[in-house]
Amino acid sequence: MDILRASDDFMKLCPGCGWWFWILPFLVGAATAQMATSPVPAASAPPVPYASVSQLNLMLSQLEQVAQATQADLTKLRIEKWKTDSNTKRGTQADVESLQRNLQMALPEIIGQLRTSPENISATFKLYRNLDALYDVFGPVVESAGAFGSRDEFQSVQNDLSALERSRRALAERMETLAGGKESELTQLRTQVRDLKAAAIPPEPPKKVVVDDTEPPKKPVKKKVIPKPPKPSTPAATQQSGTTTNPQPSAQPTQPQP
Repeated sequence: MDILRASDDFMKLCPGCGWWFWILPFLVGAATAQMATSPVPAASAPPVPYASVSQLNLMLSQLEQVAQATQADLTKLRIEKWKTDSNTKRGTQADVESLQRNLQMALPEIIGQLRTSPENISATFKLYRNLDALYDVFGPVVESAGAFGSRDEFQSVQNDLSALERSRRALAERMETLAGGKESELTQLRTQVRDLKAAAIPPEPPKKVVVDDTEPPKKPVKKKVIPKPPKPSTPAATQQSGTTTNPQPSAQPTQPQP
């Protein structure tokens, strides 16, 4: 019975997603088995701080209360009795129906996604954008109720619009805080990546200047050949050569006798 009741509640929130309710338990079981058999990773995402989760849960609970009160007050509007033309009535009625569809289907789904990932910037911005769209459509409805509706109708929807604006402002402040925290984390990660890259790349070895102080082998110097002077002749040889070479004196001429 509890499963059937949960199925009916889920179908009210998301009529086109009924088949997910029956397939989801099998997917969860398969994922659990895979996690049990797979090794645990060395590093996991840091847990979300308790203060952040508490702040978000309080904010979302208040928003859900605002959505329920707004739906009830929109149902109480008697637009067909307003003292205005038919075109204004049709336009306001169309806006009211659009608001009701969003409050019943789109908003609960986005809130559930944000509860699953409390500090997800994308999911937070998605909820803020949805609240911004609700505020833009709800504002003209409140103005028309003040101009053409009863005082009670205007007062109730005016209170709902103010509460929606407070929720939107609180969500914007939280989104700004999360963005600042993510920016700090990104800066730290960049620093770590830069340090890891610097540690992985070996430093360039210092340049060595090799001085070759060994003297090259000297080429042998060729000595110039100086011709030796002729040996001086000995005296004996000179005398001998003189005796042989000197001519004999010629005979003196005879003088005639007187």
